[in-house]
Amino acid sequence: MPKILAFAGSLREHSLSKRVLSVAVEGARAAGGDVTVIDLIDFPMPIYNADEHARNGFDANALKFQDLIGEHDGLLISSPEYNGSIPGGLKNAIDWASRKSDKYEVTQVFKNKWGAMIASSPGSFGGLRCLAHLRAVLSIMGVIILPMEIAVTFAAQKFEGDGDVMTDEKTKATLETLGRTLVEMISKTR
Repeated sequence: MPKILAFAGSLREHSLSKRVLSVAVEGARAAGGDVTVIDLIDFPMPIYNADEHARNGFDANALKFQDLIGEHDGLLISSPEYNGSIPGGLKNAIDWASRKSDKYEVTQVFKNKWGAMIASSPGSFGGLRCLAHLRAVLSIMGVIILPMEIAVTFAAQKFEGDGDVMTDEKTKATLETLGRTLVEMISKTR
């Protein structure tokens, strides 16, 4: 059974990123994936600084996050777009996880993992611009990114109020397909 780590790049409690992620997670689970959903807010890390890393060692929360990535076959990531790119908190978590620790070599936890990406926003671009940045960051570390990526436009309008129930059936089906495709690709290649 493929193991997938799912998380959103937003730290907000009821963010659109977390809400669309939950739909893709349903698709992955329905396809037989063992999905672990985490919230980056539960892994606070200082801004990565190589000098601080050398002085103080590897951050404990970063090591927990690094371990989680290492224990899974794939990543399902949903990101908001901040000024045309990925949020600083998401980038910082990825930066920490890519560093050498006492347990892992540089980028070791990312190499040959499968990845699927989602962006969302309340606007007409759906966070599309951040997906190229996220793809570049993950690809440089050896993550195999699915060619299918989803930018959910007008995302707030696709849910029932502030809840997690998606009312837009076409978008829901597309997100579930992404989750299912990630499970299928991991199953075919492992």
